[in-house]
Amino acid sequence: MSNVILVAETGSDIPVETAKKYGIYLVPMHVSFGDTTLDDGSFPIEKIYNYYDETGKIPKTSACSPTDFQKVFDEIHAQWPQKHILHLAYSAITTASYQSAVLAAADRDYVTSIDTKHVSFGQAAIVIGLAQKLEANPEMTLDATIELANQFCRDARMAFLPDDLAYLRAGGRVSNVAYMGSRLLHLHPTIEILDGLLVATTKRRGNLSKIVPRIIREYSQSQELDKELLYLGSTAGLKEEVKRAAEAEAKQCGFQKVVWIQAGCVITTHGGPGAFGIVGFSRSSPVV
Repeated sequence: MSNVILVAETGSDIPVETAKKYGIYLVPMHVSFGDTTLDDGSFPIEKIYNYYDETGKIPKTSACSPTDFQKVFDEIHAQWPQKHILHLAYSAITTASYQSAVLAAADRDYVTSIDTKHVSFGQAAIVIGLAQKLEANPEMTLDATIELANQFCRDARMAFLPDDLAYLRAGGRVSNVAYMGSRLLHLHPTIEILDGLLVATTKRRGNLSKIVPRIIREYSQSQELDKELLYLGSTAGLKEEVKRAAEAEAKQCGFQKVVWIQAGCVITTHGGPGAFGIVGFSRSSPVV
């Protein structure tokens, strides 16, 4: 068994069963519905959609607090006092979780935090990939683990495609003019994670069942993604025909394994229903 224990935020969207399999600890981020704040993952995704339908507003998401991290760090340390905790953080540019973890670890020399500069599916791919490496190589030193983690962070590539800009508009991330233009012209912006930031890079016209295969083909080529594994992500409501088209294109592109990840509350709050994501590693990355 490895001497390193991995920690990530629930906003990474790592499936609970996967976290249990690899011994990954998840620290809750938070979602506020008016005056009520709930832990990410403690309620059904549909609550977000219902809230928007009823109010025309999206919930507010917030970072893990130092107390959230202290609780998890202390729980791990009490059970495995000789092990080192490696926190692979949600992009520090987008949330205060990384800083919360640093504050929580101030008197805990057995904790290291790394800013993955990724969110959601991208962060999940990094954490799961490293967990698999640790399982296969339990003798890996802390320094080697950190070096490998940094390589995964550098080489992870993620793009995200909302089906509708309504939630981004409600959250103030796009203007009403941009929203109306996208509706009239059936435009879908591609949002990429670049150095920790979510950046709209290109716009494609049409429905997702036609656009998604193009994104998989073009993105996998432009980013030179390793063909061992491709992660595909979705928020609740992505149509089955889009999923089938995505899987068919991934197979056509030569990907040996495709793994779907269902988005949790944080990214769903901003991306809305029926969104699509793609994550892979550049060919310079270790095989995951």
